[in-house]
Amino acid sequence: MPRRLAIVVSLMAGTVLACADAFGVTLQVDVRPGGLQFVDDSSQTVSVTRLAFLLSNFRLQDGDGRWTMLPSQYAFIDAGRPRLGFRLQYIQPGTYRQLGFLVGLDDTINRADPNHWTPEHPLNPVLNTLHWSWQGGYVFFAFEGHYDGEAGFSLHLAKTPNQTPIILAAPLDLRQDARLEVTLDVRGLLDSIRLKPGDAATHSREGDPLAATFRANIARAFSAGAFTVEKNPIAAPAVTPPLVNADARPYAFHLPIGFPIPPLPRDNPLTTEGVALGQRLFNEKLLSRGNAMSCASCHKPEHAFTDSPRRFSLGVDHLEGDRNAMSLLNLAWKQRFFWDGRAPSIRVQVLGPIQDAKEMHEPIDDAVKKIAAAPGYPEQFEKAFGSRLIDADRLGRALEQYVLTLTSYDTKFDRAARGQAQLTVEEKRGFELFATEYDPRRKLYGADCFHCHGGPLFSDFRLLNNGLDGVTNLFVVPSLRNVAVTGPYMHDGRFATLEEVVEHYSTGVKRNPSLDPNLAKHPDGGVPLTPADKKALVAFLKTLTDSRFTPAQ
Repeated sequence: MPRRLAIVVSLMAGTVLACADAFGVTLQVDVRPGGLQFVDDSSQTVSVTRLAFLLSNFRLQDGDGRWTMLPSQYAFIDAGRPRLGFRLQYIQPGTYRQLGFLVGLDDTINRADPNHWTPEHPLNPVLNTLHWSWQGGYVFFAFEGHYDGEAGFSLHLAKTPNQTPIILAAPLDLRQDARLEVTLDVRGLLDSIRLKPGDAATHSREGDPLAATFRANIARAFSAGAFTVEKNPIAAPAVTPPLVNADARPYAFHLPIGFPIPPLPRDNPLTTEGVALGQRLFNEKLLSRGNAMSCASCHKPEHAFTDSPRRFSLGVDHLEGDRNAMSLLNLAWKQRFFWDGRAPSIRVQVLGPIQDAKEMHEPIDDAVKKIAAAPGYPEQFEKAFGSRLIDADRLGRALEQYVLTLTSYDTKFDRAARGQAQLTVEEKRGFELFATEYDPRRKLYGADCFHCHGGPLFSDFRLLNNGLDGVTNLFVVPSLRNVAVTGPYMHDGRFATLEEVVEHYSTGVKRNPSLDPNLAKHPDGGVPLTPADKKALVAFLKTLTDSRFTPAQ
């Protein structure tokens, strides 16, 4: 019977700071500003905000020196999730003396289309947020944070030939399922690297000595730790059964060309009946106090499902909310909701505005009672979920199904990528700036937008701080699709125009301990851009508008 080996990663910076069990359940890990900290060889205080990497080409060496490959197995480690464990499977029972693997991916896999990987696969770009977007390939190892207070560093290992082989000597008795602890020396990642302004970032371009030093440090940073045999077989994780009417028809979700496979909820599969019910509920004023407004009141299709041009939406009592209404398009690829990411799913998120005193202001039990008493709803719930029972959970599930179908993918930029349209010279210049890092050390002078807004979704949906004056909290990176019709901008709607947004990233970024390192690595204020560059960036951003979600002309 094939065996499995659970690998767990411990982070060490002088002492072991964090570890995980065989399934990635972490006991004490905190990769945020002020979380994982150490003093490097140059006596600089370093605070780590991101530590993520990809592993592949796993192999085992037996006592006779023969290597056995474990093909098509990959691992994604991200200390900030936290995601510190993975399992190697289909191992021939026996005893081994060394484990080998590659930090990074072989060239064939690295250059292949990233969008065919399933949502749970380590190489799915939505899951790992490590794909290099339009430039192709993955970031193999991302190490980011702050030094000397508020200065930022961003060390990325990527591209051939920077794949880094690791061999760990350890007695591995795999006649039963087992567990191996692997230690990563985080402090050692900065050996012989002196972080300083203008020399604290690398993107592994050919001939970059900083990238070469970083790669050498990674090669030395891994070591084998404790090995234990599992006394009982490793159980498969429990699966929550779906809630769906057996006669409901599967909804044909359209996956746009060039988009990754989204992590649609398995316990709430999309059905024609469920989506139709959710659409009706989305436009249902019974969900609000006094039957005065619906979800659609603040998320208008003609403004890409935002409340543009309002800075803050007005609730049933004509009170302003606290946050600018976000677009509901392409949420199928997103996994944290509200500006602060506090909701883990759409079905949880949609119940918040119904009950919020500044929004729809209706207790959820009262909203459910009104829906249950309205003509046609019990029948629709039965068609979708197999029962006439109406409760908050099923209400959230129906709304979730509808919102997941709201997709935007047909813009001038998309058509140009398909060869069906042409960008102007200015729009092309804007895209070049957007997709190029600002790295004077390597004679690169882009706008560095792609770090947070890369890929077909134009967002990595991470929680970050972008240097707004007076703001130290982290907020979800919004997608830039349809950005020209969704103003005003930022979580508090402080910027009325795209020109103001671009100006912020060029001259208005304020340093603080939470500032994303990919902004903190730049000069005070942001990325220096000429007036022509700023104009070109705005021109490019306007190519991301899908005409299906714009006001009627």
